[in-house]
Amino acid sequence: MQTTRLAASAPRTVPGDLAMWFFILAELAVFGLFFAIYGVVRARQPELFAAGQQQLSLLPAIINTLLLIAGSAAVAAAVRSFAAGRARHGQRWLLASLACGGGFLLLKSMEFAAKFGAGITLSSNDFWMFYLALTGFHYLHVVLGMVIIAAVYVRARQGAYDAANHVGVETAAAYWHMVDLVWLVLFALVYVAH
Repeated sequence: MQTTRLAASAPRTVPGDLAMWFFILAELAVFGLFFAIYGVVRARQPELFAAGQQQLSLLPAIINTLLLIAGSAAVAAAVRSFAAGRARHGQRWLLASLACGGGFLLLKSMEFAAKFGAGITLSSNDFWMFYLALTGFHYLHVVLGMVIIAAVYVRARQGAYDAANHVGVETAAAYWHMVDLVWLVLFALVYVAH
C-alpha cells in the first residue's frame, strides 16, 4: 500500500531531456512565425498562390505525410519497447523510423529536383520562395531528426538504454514528433488549403 501511494504521489516529469524541449519550443516558434508570414503574403496574392499550388503533385506529399506519421509511430513504439525492457525490439523500431525518414527524404529530393529542373527557384515568385524555403527548412529538420535517431540507435546497440534509463530515446522521439507535427501543418498550408 505504501509503495502505491509513493508511486501515485511521485512528480511527473517531461519525457526526454528538458534542453531538447526548449529547443523544440524555439523551433516551433520559428516555424510558427514562418507560417504566419506565409499566411499574410498568401492573403495578399491569392491567385498567385492558387496557381502555384496547382503545380504541386499531391500524391508524393500524401505519401510523405504517411511516412512521417509511420516514423512517429515507430519511434513511439521504440520508447515503449525500451521502457518495457525489450531493447532489441526498440532498436528495430528505431531502424523503422530511420527508414521512414529516408523514404521522406528520397521523395522530397525527387520533388525538389523536378522543380529545379523546371527552372523554379527561390526568386521565381513569392509562392515558390515560400514553398522552397519552408519545405527545404523542414527537410533539414528531417535530416537532423535522422541524425539524432541514428545516434540513439548506435548507443542502443552499445546497451546504453534499458527500462530504467531510456531518456535518450524519449528525447529523440520528442524531436521526431515535432518534425512530424510541423510537416502536418506545412502540408495543410502549402499543399491543401485554398
